[in-house]
Amino acid sequence: MAADGVKFEQRHGKSRVRVGRVWREPSGRHHFVEWNVSISLLSDCLPAYTRADNSDIVATDTMKNTVYVKAKECRQQLSVEDFAILLGKHFTSFYPQVSAAIINIIEKPWERINIDGQPHDHGFKLGSEKHTTEVVVKKSGGLQVISGIEGLAVLKTTQSGFEGFVRDKYTILPETRERMFATEVTASWKYSYETLASIPAKQLYFMEKYMDVKKILIETFFGPSKGGVYSPSVQSTLYDMANAVIARVPDVSSIQLKMPNIHFLPVNLSSKDNPIVKFEDDVFLPTDEPHGSIQASLSRLHSKM
Repeated sequence: MAADGVKFEQRHGKSRVRVGRVWREPSGRHHFVEWNVSISLLSDCLPAYTRADNSDIVATDTMKNTVYVKAKECRQQLSVEDFAILLGKHFTSFYPQVSAAIINIIEKPWERINIDGQPHDHGFKLGSEKHTTEVVVKKSGGLQVISGIEGLAVLKTTQSGFEGFVRDKYTILPETRERMFATEVTASWKYSYETLASIPAKQLYFMEKYMDVKKILIETFFGPSKGGVYSPSVQSTLYDMANAVIARVPDVSSIQLKMPNIHFLPVNLSSKDNPIVKFEDDVFLPTDEPHGSIQASLSRLHSKM
């Protein structure tokens, strides 16, 4: 927007709207989700800033209430991405002044519990990693969908090393072909769909793709259950994981991975004069910080990420 010869950009919204939703099947089975929703609207409401005229402002309390109303209107279970798209479509179609809506949602990892090996009809426990999404819906029908996973903590006790790196007068880290490898994966991937009309109509489509990507990331990190796969560096494994997603999920146009190298330091209490304990790849000191910071993105050549 232009105001008095200067460029002015603005958006407003509501953050951290928490909502829980239960769907009940006739069979007695329940489905449950807990979402943390943030909304940001791009709209033509310059007078609110320049002339104290609020006539074009969508109140953020109204946005909060809309989340609950739209959750109620969803009679069937749906993915976090589909709910974000639904909200974005509402805000851009219902309000003439809104040109685009940016919806961010974090899904809390409630998982169905098993009792005596059988899935419980209405019992859930809290898991670990979170399912995330950022959806941008434009009034023109343009669309961007980014899904992600946060807090995917993985560790393997062998089949990891680090050799051949730069050595100088500050380097004391020994080279090794045997070390622990632990990380907490944060991943986000962009889908190739660019319009509302191009989204697959299949119910829970995005949930299925989320589970596919998660499975690929885990399988690539660990390798086969017998023997695993060797990791020469965090960088190499990160690339293999990203490349596997691009190769196996055609609807994903790009992916970004963040994989901190969370260190487990060998405990060796031996000394020249007092050999108490000799380390033999069996006792470690877990540490949170400092940790290595490794991240990268991989895109198909036509991707706009």
